Amino acid sequence: MTDPDLIYLDHNATTPLAPEAWEAMRPFLTENWANPSSGYRFARRAREAVQLARSQVAALIGADADEIVFTSGGTESSHAAIHSAIALHPERRHLVTCATEHDATLRPYDELAAHGYDVSILPVDAEGRIDMAAYEAVLRPGQTALVSLMWANNETGLIHPIDQAAAMAHERGILFHTDAVQAAGKVAIDFSQSRVHYASLSGHKLHGPKGVGVLYVKNTARFRPSQLGGGQEAGRRSGTLNVPGIVALGAAAAAAQAHLASHPGAVGELRDIFEAGLRQRLTGVHLHSSQAPRLPNTSNFQLEGVDAQGAIILLDTRHICVSSGSACATGSIKPSHVLTAMGLASRPARETLRVSFSRTTTAAEVDAALDALASAVAKLRMTRA
Repeated sequence: MTDPDLIYLDHNATTPLAPEAWEAMRPFLTENWANPSSGYRFARRAREAVQLARSQVAALIGADADEIVFTSGGTESSHAAIHSAIALHPERRHLVTCATEHDATLRPYDELAAHGYDVSILPVDAEGRIDMAAYEAVLRPGQTALVSLMWANNETGLIHPIDQAAAMAHERGILFHTDAVQAAGKVAIDFSQSRVHYASLSGHKLHGPKGVGVLYVKNTARFRPSQLGGGQEAGRRSGTLNVPGIVALGAAAAAAQAHLASHPGAVGELRDIFEAGLRQRLTGVHLHSSQAPRLPNTSNFQLEGVDAQGAIILLDTRHICVSSGSACATGSIKPSHVLTAMGLASRPARETLRVSFSRTTTAAEVDAALDALASAVAKLRMTRA
C-alpha cells in the first residue's frame, strides 16, 4: 500500500499506474488469460484487446495502428531500431548520436564502436542543445547507417528539434531513430507529419505498467527484426504477447491523450510555480536547460553548497521522492554524463537535483516539497559551514 504521506516528484523515473490502466488490464490477468495468437474463440477477446491498445497508442503519437510494435520497454525498442539499421545497411559503418543520450543508446553505440564502427557523438551547449549546422555537417550520405537522437532528455527535459533533424537525415537517405520515452504523453507527437523512421516508447513513463513498451516503425521504412521465433507482431518482434501489459498501456495512452487535449498546460504551471518558489526561498539556485525548449514536467537545478545525495536522504525522511538524475544511474559515484556534457564540473553536477511532475501532482504537494527542500538546504549548508 502506498504511504499516504508520500509526495512523489520523480515521475521521469516511473509513474503510478493510471486507474484506467489497472481496470483495463485486470480481466486479462484473471479471466481472459488466453494467448492472443491461438485460433479458438476464447483467444479472440485477447486478440481484439491487443488491437484496441495498438490503436490507442497510435492515436497518441499520430501513427497508424500497423506501425506499432509491442516490446518489453524502451531499451528493447531502441536496441531493435539500432540492430535493424545496421542489419539493413551492413556496408554503412557510421553512426550518429548525442552526448546527452540515454545509456540505452550510448551503450550499444559504444559496443558497435568497439567492433569497428565510426561513431559521431554530437556535443551540446550549456543548455543541452545540439548545433544543427554541426549536425548537418556530420551526416554522411551512403555511409551513415543511423542517427539516434532522443526527443526529450530524461534528466533536464531538454527537447531536441526532432522533426528538423529527421528531415535532414531523410533527405540524405539516412535512417532516423528517436528515443521518445520521456516525451510520449507529455507533449504532442505526430509521426504522420514527421520523417522519423523508428521511435521508442515505454509504458511506465506515461502511467502504464513496467515491462511493456513500443517500437514505432514507419510504414515506409524497412525493418529487420532482431528477435526471431513465432512471428508475432507481423514478424517484427517474436514472443508471446504480454496482453495485460499491452492492454494497460493502451488505456494509459488514451488517458494521456485526453489529458493533453483538455489540460495541456496544467503540469507546466506546477513546474513554473515550483521554480518560482525555489528562487524566492533559496539562494544559489541555477536552473538547467530553462532557456531552451523543455518538457513541461521537468525541473533540473543546482543548489550551491548542497550535496544532492544528502538532500535526497533528508527529503526521504519526510516522505518526499526526488532524484539527482536518471534512475538507471542511482548509486553511481560518477556525476551525470548529461550534466558534464553540458559543461558542469564535478562539484556543481553533484549539487544538482531533478524534480519531475505529472498530472497526478497537486499544488499542495508542490508547496510541501518547497518547505521541506528549504529546510533540508538550510541544514546541509549549516553542516557544511
